[in-house]
Amino acid sequence: MGVGRMLTEELMQMGARAKDAALKLAVLSTSDKNGALQAMARSLEERSAIILEANVRDMEAARNKGLSNALLDRLLLTQDRIEEMAAGLRALVALPDPVGEVVRMWTRPNGLQIGKMRVPLGVIGMIYEARPNVTVDAAGLCLKAGNAVILRGGSEAFNSNQAIAQVISNAATGAGLPPGTIQLVSTTDREAVNIMLRMNEYIDVLIPRGGAGLIQTVVQNATVPVLETGIGNCHTYVEEDADLEMAERIVINAKTQRPGVCNAMETLLVHAGVAPVFLPRAAAALQARGVELRGCPRTLEILPDAVPATEEDWKTEYLGLILAVRVVDDLEEAIHHINTYGTKHSEAIITGSYAKARAFLQRVDAAAVFVNASTRFTDGYQFGFGAEIGISTQKMHARGPMGLEEMTTIKYIIYGDGQIRS
Repeated sequence: MGVGRMLTEELMQMGARAKDAALKLAVLSTSDKNGALQAMARSLEERSAIILEANVRDMEAARNKGLSNALLDRLLLTQDRIEEMAAGLRALVALPDPVGEVVRMWTRPNGLQIGKMRVPLGVIGMIYEARPNVTVDAAGLCLKAGNAVILRGGSEAFNSNQAIAQVISNAATGAGLPPGTIQLVSTTDREAVNIMLRMNEYIDVLIPRGGAGLIQTVVQNATVPVLETGIGNCHTYVEEDADLEMAERIVINAKTQRPGVCNAMETLLVHAGVAPVFLPRAAAALQARGVELRGCPRTLEILPDAVPATEEDWKTEYLGLILAVRVVDDLEEAIHHINTYGTKHSEAIITGSYAKARAFLQRVDAAAVFVNASTRFTDGYQFGFGAEIGISTQKMHARGPMGLEEMTTIKYIIYGDGQIRS
């Protein structure tokens, strides 16, 4: 038997187990699901040494491959980060269970009562890169919403993901959940992804999370429906009437608090009326934190030490300490730039004007639009969702941080008392 055929059979067996588990999870009580989440959180903490030891192997291999500091940061696990993952699972326990919620009910003239009820999606296939915490977030969210999950992580985090998946899967089954609830594809062979993309018989929804290359590969080649997450070419626009001290704090946070994530700022737009005052102070603070500035010609007149920006810079998600800077004449030009180059992820305006804030909120096309706050808040935990499975930049079904509700779909329920259609 060829390797490809063996891999296909292995994945089909995983799919069958997941489908069987999903049917049981769909009718599982909230208390049973919460008990499993609590057990998973405890097990992460109790077995953190095993996980950290596996992560050390991944980090060493990643450094030898020359991965960037941003990617190394995404890959790194610490005791604090493991505790954060456990806290995310416990936060899910505290959230309402969406399964079975009737979101609307109405009565027709013939007496039929029709309702819309939340039900699980079924089996979710998660294909992701680098960040091992996604293994926990995805498993927890899928479980609480009554779904089974098949996880396929990136090769860089292979050892970490294996250790984490074994810990939480054993904890879940030990708490009484069916085998097949949480499964991890145990190979780095890319053919596994190609097979998952066409497992329509077993997988109900695919969610890719990672770089543009991965996401486009999944979107363009999958026959299974896809919930598309997106890259983050995020902007902050400083208006002429902005509080400059507040603007500086927000800009520094948006760029440097954790530059290797999708909600970090990649382009700073500054109104021409305030640029001569704001840019030198902001540049000094950013450069003191290691940020390289790439500016438009008007920016270079104010910051001659900046690197000239190219057209490509306006389109780039750097995921590192590089920031594109452009001076604009007004709100109209700022919005046009964002809608031209942005990736519909997270955008912010710093302004003292209600009218300008309102216009920005209404006209910027993005999943999350901020007024006087950092784009770094686009995050399921920060939004009160407990955790997220990804940030959707599409416009179908789910948009923005995808939490529990986004892991469900709708079933119509109809109550009658003998009605027939004439």
